[in-house]
Amino acid sequence: MKLDKFTDYALRVLVALAVRQDGRWSASAIARTYGLSEHHLAKVASQLTRAGFVISERGRGGGLALARPAAEISIGAVVRALKSDSPVVECLGDIRTCRILPACGLRTPLQEAQEAFYAALDQYSLADVTRSRRALAELLTPPGEPARTAAG
Repeated sequence: MKLDKFTDYALRVLVALAVRQDGRWSASAIARTYGLSEHHLAKVASQLTRAGFVISERGRGGGLALARPAAEISIGAVVRALKSDSPVVECLGDIRTCRILPACGLRTPLQEAQEAFYAALDQYSLADVTRSRRALAELLTPPGEPARTAAG
């Protein structure tokens, strides 16, 4: 399975927030840090907020923050939430126009492969994938600013 850019960017946002010492970061600052479109990253942040992984506060002192501890955010749950409308093949989704569907033997192995993909991701939390907090914080720090690492 291949993750789309939207899901990839969502995971990057979560990683950035998980390693941030103060826990808050603006979507525009995250976009600049990763070299991504601010407009696109704002859409990603909005979806993460709707899915309950991130909270967003406007105004001075606002920004994005994790909605719960990183250890409680499953990577599988994040990917499922963002890719729920994107099965590995059409016949596993709501639209089933494939001509050979009634006799095709591919559906079962492909469904098992998709489930195995998510099961593997379910084994990891955001905390698991951000264990190298100091290194990640340094990589996510703009030049000339001190790294702000989350505790732990």
